[in-house]
Amino acid sequence: MSEEAHVLDGAIAPARNTHLFGHQQAEAFLARSYRSGKGHHAILIEGPEGIGKATLAFRFANHVLSHPDPATAPDHLAPPDPESTVSRQIASGASHNLLHLARPVDEKTGRTKTAITIDEVRRAGHFFSQTSGTGNWRIVIIDPADDLNRNAANAILKILEEPPKRAMFLVLSHAPGKLLPTIRSRCQPLRLSPLADADLLCSLEALRIPIDGGKTQETVLAMSKGSVSQALKLLNYGGADIVTAFNEVLTADGPAARKAMHRLADVLSAKDSDVVFGFFLNHLGDHLMERARQTALSGDLPTADRLARVAGEITEKINVSQAYNLDRKQTILSILQAARA
Repeated sequence: MSEEAHVLDGAIAPARNTHLFGHQQAEAFLARSYRSGKGHHAILIEGPEGIGKATLAFRFANHVLSHPDPATAPDHLAPPDPESTVSRQIASGASHNLLHLARPVDEKTGRTKTAITIDEVRRAGHFFSQTSGTGNWRIVIIDPADDLNRNAANAILKILEEPPKRAMFLVLSHAPGKLLPTIRSRCQPLRLSPLADADLLCSLEALRIPIDGGKTQETVLAMSKGSVSQALKLLNYGGADIVTAFNEVLTADGPAARKAMHRLADVLSAKDSDVVFGFFLNHLGDHLMERARQTALSGDLPTADRLARVAGEITEKINVSQAYNLDRKQTILSILQAARA
């Protein structure tokens, strides 16, 4: 599977990214923990999507594979040297000591599958069964573990329970509360925070993403919530227009509302719209949670409860639609109608 299938327009694949901003404390912790020789065999790197978890994981993997003896390893994580053998192997996906597990691409449709499957986890079993020719560490990056289906999660758990010698897991999660408790209990948590505005701007500058000052910059910073991937979706995928269209759906009445719903549904169900569709679902979830929170704070608990149920119903509609490959436009129209209720 090509890692580029998961990379947004304008971004750099984490395996090749030499820039990382805003996570100096996490970098220092990983370097010290590894150098002590007492580091945990499984680290759960958690935090919102798009803040640098995968980049940090690949940087740490590069550090470990470049310095296989913890006692002689540096006390800090340096940016990967693109000219080093280890870095070139990792960047090209040719490292025999590093396995990156992510959602595979469906060979029939060319689309990324909705989950990391048991077949992918079997690759990890085969990977660990191989004798490392260098006696080096063998590292598996699960990106993210949230995407493991039930069978795949149970298979990973079995490996975590009895890890091979000199094996390391870097488990990424956007929502660790959704992982199996038994997986979480076998990992050392490392929480990353959303990027501060200055770090987010530095990240976009490193990607050579132009962002106008003034209102445009303010809007991107406010709506991206410290996430580079959210900023890229706003700037390169029309995310801001999606938010505007959704607000129109919520405020319009009668025929105007139906027209607005169909216009938005057409955009979200168009060919190659998976990125903006995912962006919309995240925005919708945030919108409903904020409405529920505000109504609960105002004392209107029945409405807050109803909004929570609506969020659950929408999640169920999405899951059913994806499981049975239902017509996306009709699913979106149904979701929009529910969100207006």
